[in-house]
Amino acid sequence: MSSFDIVSEVDWQEVKNAVNMANKEIVNRYDFKGSHAKIEESDPLVVLCGDDAYKVGQMLDILQLKMARRAINLESLEKGEIRESPAGKAVQEIRVRQGIDTDLARKIVKLVKGQKLKVQAAIQGDQVRVTGKKRDDLQQTIALLKDQDLGLPLQYTNFRD
Repeated sequence: MSSFDIVSEVDWQEVKNAVNMANKEIVNRYDFKGSHAKIEESDPLVVLCGDDAYKVGQMLDILQLKMARRAINLESLEKGEIRESPAGKAVQEIRVRQGIDTDLARKIVKLVKGQKLKVQAAIQGDQVRVTGKKRDDLQQTIALLKDQDLGLPLQYTNFRD
């Protein structure tokens, strides 16, 4: 039996590198001189702190550019609302989504079973395992999922023949 896993993973080291590069650019940019703008990261979250909502929006653009250059798919970012405090500071939290949640996993399994291919899909934690007898059926399944817009970047790992 051949099999592969459908996962959604983000290399956290690349996220850290993108945040560091964005912070360096923010420090050197003229429009951020004298402001208290910074980007902080902790495992599932990236937090943008700035003087106002406009600067936070500018920081978000810089961060997305740096992440795209580091091959991080921007679909894995879940942006929160910009909150402004009475003290004149603005904060935005961005959650980096990792793993496939159960609703999306069920949707993937239903999609695979609906194509009448001779494969089985099973949810295993935050990933989906697809097994089948023929390698061609597995490759058709990958092609099917690549054509779908599921709102989360998927990777196909652990392919076993």
